[in-house]
Amino acid sequence: MTADNESVFAAFRRWRGKPMAIATVISTWGSAPRPRGSHMLVDGDGRLDGSVSGGCVEGDVLATAAEVIASGTPQLRQYGVADGAAWEVGLPCGGQIEVMVQPVGPGGFAPELFDAIDESRAAGRTITIHTDLRSGLSRIDDAPAGDGFVNIYAPPRRLFIIGAVQIAQALAQIATTLGIDVVVIDPRGRFLTEERFPGVALDDRWPDEAVAALRPDAATAVVTLSHDSKIDDPALFAALNAPTGYVAALGSRRSHAARRERLAALGIAPADLDRIDGPAGIDIKAIGAAEIALSVAAGMVKALHDRG
Repeated sequence: MTADNESVFAAFRRWRGKPMAIATVISTWGSAPRPRGSHMLVDGDGRLDGSVSGGCVEGDVLATAAEVIASGTPQLRQYGVADGAAWEVGLPCGGQIEVMVQPVGPGGFAPELFDAIDESRAAGRTITIHTDLRSGLSRIDDAPAGDGFVNIYAPPRRLFIIGAVQIAQALAQIATTLGIDVVVIDPRGRFLTEERFPGVALDDRWPDEAVAALRPDAATAVVTLSHDSKIDDPALFAALNAPTGYVAALGSRRSHAARRERLAALGIAPADLDRIDGPAGIDIKAIGAAEIALSVAAGMVKALHDRG
């Protein structure tokens, strides 16, 4: 599931009980603007959330969604250019997409499927939804067969930020907009406040205890920002002793070399030390907290995509 789909499922929870249709990109060719599996949710009042094309065919999808809501019958739509023939609505990027538009109901994408996706992902499990392209009916199916489209919804990506510093404030905001669940960990209560980190989970346990308890997995990033080895090193030790998808530490190359020596003395193997992205992030010649946070976020997203 693409990160942008997080907002679609949040919109369903807000609009639950209203007539709705859900559009899904099921095929792409060439330079398509949105990946397969991308959703757009439309309610009976014409409100929408999500995207299937980045804007170039949304108007037609909205009109189709209104028809689907009224009729209860799914529709399969194609957009782009193929075999020299232009479709009714084109993609300026030159690509092609196929979109399934289903009613949110028994004859399409049932509300219970949204619940099942939420429950599975909250429990850290992957769930597979199979859509029959002939009938437009979606169902949970771990071993789908026949003509259909399969969408796999993995557990949400998570970011554990170690050190409630200024860069952490910017990084938490960026990660939240990317649909990543954020936990800021810092035993220093004066730094770790809701006022400084609104809408973000806060954990005042010692970092190694917190990271171990939160059980990072391949969809989790652990980034240390405190510049205090007493806080950062225990978090890195815990992260490297788990299948953490991205481990990063802020600091210069010299400080990172010293960090590696300290962790090696604690028994961390060289191969695991090499998992640390240090200095953290992609080099964009960042200046200031916001730009440093952006570089770290970019490195995290790339690493998590590479792992996926």
